[in-house]
Order: sequence, then structure tokens, then C-alpha cells
Amino acid sequence: MKQVTLELLTEANLDEARAIRREDVSEDFVDTVDGLMELTRYGLEHRCLGHTYAVRCGGRIIGVILLGEAIPWETDPEEMRSQPFYRLMGFVLDKAYRGQGVGAYVLSEAVRRIYREFGVRPIALGCHKDNKSGEQFWLRHGFRKTDAVEGSDCYYIRYPSYSQRS
Repeated sequence: MKQVTLELLTEANLDEARAIRREDVSEDFVDTVDGLMELTRYGLEHRCLGHTYAVRCGGRIIGVILLGEAIPWETDPEEMRSQPFYRLMGFVLDKAYRGQGVGAYVLSEAVRRIYREFGVRPIALGCHKDNKSGEQFWLRHGFRKTDAVEGSDCYYIRYPSYSQRS
């Protein structure tokens, strides 16, 4: 695997991020880069904890991931309503880089950075009910499927392990 780095998604690298080859990933499954940038702007404006990262490999942006403070939604799992947590959104990699361990690295690195900068919290995300490869990815990486649903998305939650709390 080539060296993979994370950098903040900004106006300066937004056009480059729009070139991620993800035509096989429906917008029903993962938001567009422009949608993520809107959420990023909102988070910056309202001083929300978290970041949206552009994933760089081989000199080009090959993915994006948003991990930030969750603004409560009515559809959030009941168990999450009594504590602060992070919401993971918009995670997509260029199709040429999937299945090579890049996604696992990016997820781990994004979580590590957010925990270090803002503190350790549980993480929740929505995954479209028809996104079977996404579901398998989340389950392999410590997320648990809940009974909560928002539209066509099922909620997944991952609680920090003991080692991440220290």
C-alpha cells in the first residue's frame, strides 16, 4: 500500500476531492463531496468538534471522511441520547483503492486523531440497508448494528475500547 495521509478538506482542495472516482457508490449510500463540504462549513461556523478529512495517496485525493460531534437527531438510537457522541458521515474511497486495507487505515487514523484532539466518545453512523459491503466493513471494525433506522439507513454504534479511553 502506498503512503496514505489525511488532510483537512478545505475550499483549496475541494475541486480535487470532487474528482474521486465513486460513480459505483450511490448518493443514497454516501453523500457527495459537496454535501460533506456543506456539513463541514456548518461545523466550523458553529464550532462543532471534529473534522472532515481528505484522504491523499500517490499525490492525489482518493477519499473523504467526516467524523464530528453529533448534533442530536430524533432518529438517533435511544441508547445514544444520554451521552455525547461522534457521528461518522460521508466515508468513501476512490474505487481503485478499495479492498486494499486503505479504508481500515483511514478509519483508524481519523478516529485516533479525533480522540486525541477532542476526547474519546462513542461513534454512530448510518449505513443504507442495501449497502451490504458497507455493513460488513462496519461490523469488521467494531461497530454494532442497532434497531434504529432513519429512512433507508440502519444505525451502527461503536463504543471506545478500554485502551482508547486511557
